[in-house]
Amino acid sequence: MDVQTYMLGVGKQARAASRRVAKADTDAKNRALTAMAQAIEREAKRLLEANARDLDAAKKKKLDAAAIDRLALTAKTIESMADGLLQIAKLPDPVGEIIGLKYRPSGIQVGQMRVPLGVIGIIYESRPNVTADAAGLCLKSGNAAILRGGSEAMHSNQAIAACVHEGLKSVGLPEAAVQVIETTDRAAVGELITMRDYVDVIVPRGGKELIERLLRESRIPMIKHLHGVCHVYIDDKADIEKAIRIADNAKTQRLGTCNTMETLLVAKGIAQKVLPPLAKIYLYKGIELRGDEAARRIVPKMKPATEEDWRTEYLAAILSVRVVDGLDQAIEHIATYGSQHTDAIITEDITRARRFLAEVDSSSVMVNVSTRFADGYEYGLGAEIGISTDKLHARGPVGLEGLTSLKWVVLGDGHIRT
Repeated sequence: MDVQTYMLGVGKQARAASRRVAKADTDAKNRALTAMAQAIEREAKRLLEANARDLDAAKKKKLDAAAIDRLALTAKTIESMADGLLQIAKLPDPVGEIIGLKYRPSGIQVGQMRVPLGVIGIIYESRPNVTADAAGLCLKSGNAAILRGGSEAMHSNQAIAACVHEGLKSVGLPEAAVQVIETTDRAAVGELITMRDYVDVIVPRGGKELIERLLRESRIPMIKHLHGVCHVYIDDKADIEKAIRIADNAKTQRLGTCNTMETLLVAKGIAQKVLPPLAKIYLYKGIELRGDEAARRIVPKMKPATEEDWRTEYLAAILSVRVVDGLDQAIEHIATYGSQHTDAIITEDITRARRFLAEVDSSSVMVNVSTRFADGYEYGLGAEIGISTDKLHARGPVGLEGLTSLKWVVLGDGHIRT
């Protein structure tokens, strides 16, 4: 296969399809999503067979257990895929919404209309369910999608794509509105991220190696995050019971997610009270603790933390712990070592809470709540395409609105400028 020629064809088809999807009405998009969900449920056996081929190949390549777990489809995950599409169908359609319409002194009305981005390229690894999620979100937001899944999930992704295409055809929308790249050649990614005439935005969903490559090579704007070094700061005005419950959940509820706490900051005025019971919980749950000198004096079982620990997204049963003088030093630590993802303060002092909200420059900033809530579903966005730590164009969990832009609209009745 000539990858460059193939990808050029994909791009041209996507651009043409995007114009048709952009003007599709809400009912048509919802009926397509429903038909996709029905096809996925009906073809569950075929999806499992395709996935079994991918799993066999993965085991022969000796992929690790975590990678195989991400790759595997089950009857439950297939049901969840279908349910996810039905949930997207129930979400409000953002396309065409006009906001801020107001009269100007000249008599014209000026506002902004929410419109699709156009063609969205999504690059992801392992998880086949992303194929259905991404297709549904892009369709509902009026965009065409070019999906490049990992080579290890090729059979699964193509089987899901067939269900997606069935849904599109059922309402007269072009199959090219959602294209799943059919080659495993890595050169396809290089082409996709440089096709500025045909692709408007790239959304990478994968490991650091993938995103670092795209940061070096992409010529197209991206919606992305690289690291999730999330903090919980326990203030000396915190409710101890509340602090323990939140700090436990933020780390141990699930280890391998980007919104899992990786560094615990504790004010020295409360450290003697809160660190011993927290350490007991963490050690019982198998969490390795790495602390600064002050934290280790309180909990001697901690290993010494290094400078690199403060910058590390572990995604594992490891937690770094630092005792700080107070709020100022906590904010300074987050500014120095954080990744602008999700950071939380535990305090009963409203003034300190407001300072934390105002001064911590992250995409999600929280008060008295676990960082694990930082996702689109919990924020009421429905499904999400990912999380962005950038400041433009979208920030935080990215749902349907994040896959749209705004254009100015002006209404008049024969007005002319004098």
